[in-house]
Amino acid sequence: MRLVPRNGVYFRVRHGMSDPVALTISVLALAISATTAWLTLFRRGTICMTQPTVIYLGPDSPRSSNRPALPKIYLRTLLFSTSKRGRVVESMHVSLERAETRQNFSVWVHGDEKLVRGSGLFVGETGVAASHHFLAPDDGSTFKFLPGRYLLRVNAKILSDNSHKQLFSQELEITPALAAQLEQPGVGLYFDWGPDSSRYLPHIEQRPPSPAPEDFLVALGLGGGRK
Repeated sequence: MRLVPRNGVYFRVRHGMSDPVALTISVLALAISATTAWLTLFRRGTICMTQPTVIYLGPDSPRSSNRPALPKIYLRTLLFSTSKRGRVVESMHVSLERAETRQNFSVWVHGDEKLVRGSGLFVGETGVAASHHFLAPDDGSTFKFLPGRYLLRVNAKILSDNSHKQLFSQELEITPALAAQLEQPGVGLYFDWGPDSSRYLPHIEQRPPSPAPEDFLVALGLGGGRK
């Protein structure tokens, strides 16, 4: 037993009894430490993406003069992790659905100044902002952007997850007038996000396709086509 003074009066307190204030502080500190450990070490989190400000549908630059340009979907966004330890994106692809038709754009390329084939991208808490290009595979070279309403989905395969995760989905409409312009060589359709209207606004842009490397060298008089 020991005597504890409180307000001028001495109380007998058994040894081993803790001060309630100190006990409360200890419990709170332990709870904060456990929460911090869970957020930083144990919580896996997932991958999310911001809404793209621009989405492009149209042809890619042809890889050679005798091969048709593959259909491409382009968008720019920020990928970020909901956990402090980050996650790894194994692959990404875009699916485009119209009525009963579905086309996967599974060739993933990303970057800004330097484009690289997408594979094993680490995404941390602060995120990774980049341009993403999704091309149809060679067997999808005959795909055409026909008139109608489309559902665009961005999917990612995250390391250690059993299934793909849908990061973003958006309905887009291609009018008959826009589809007719897309039939012209080098014409692409851009959907720019309008903050006031809260919807994507389409417009057409035409740019000549980039020449193939061998054709570019021939044009400079450095290739083997000169006799």
